[in-house]
Amino acid sequence: LYSKGVTTRERADLIEKMYGSHYSPAQVSNISKQMIPKVEADHKRKLSDKFFCVYLAATYIPLRRETFEREAVYIAIGIKPNGHKEVIDYCIAPSENIEVWTELLQNMKSRGLKQVELFLSDGVVGMKTALMQTYPKAHFQRCLVHVMRNICAKVRVEDREAIMNEFKQVHQQSNKQEGITVLHSFYSKWQKAYQHVIQNVKDIEADLLVFYNYPKQI
Repeated sequence: LYSKGVTTRERADLIEKMYGSHYSPAQVSNISKQMIPKVEADHKRKLSDKFFCVYLAATYIPLRRETFEREAVYIAIGIKPNGHKEVIDYCIAPSENIEVWTELLQNMKSRGLKQVELFLSDGVVGMKTALMQTYPKAHFQRCLVHVMRNICAKVRVEDREAIMNEFKQVHQQSNKQEGITVLHSFYSKWQKAYQHVIQNVKDIEADLLVFYNYPKQI
């Protein structure tokens, strides 16, 4: 309820209707405040020194400040070598920018995360550079869902289904060489109709097929 922006008075009313227990708005506010030390402790906790891969993404959700507006929540989710997944950290800012991502990455490293094999992220400007500065030995994979969305937004409606079906084949091959072959065929077929779109994909080709360097299970 808090995350949806429901007021303390509305929360008190809902709890009374659902459970028959009355809480004043002040009591509800105090209950919410009890979470703050736990949140702060979570942001400062010691991190595992190794994660196999880390997903980086920002999502916009409504938050109540002085006003009620959408802000960017930056989230880092990691998978350890044993397969365990956890939220490494998150932070909130009015909008997404690389300065906040850089600070989040540096904070992760200072809290003990020394080694990451693979980072996965969308195409936020400067992300690859920030990762190289913080974790120079890590590899980087662009999120193919975001790439497909970008392509989809820049082609004619009547071509979208065909283009999406063909691009999906890029990450459904048995090995990297086959993936490259399919990708280059994709270039050849759509180059004439969508030269700018295809050039954008070519510019990030090095980051599209990195996942093929790992076993199929990964």
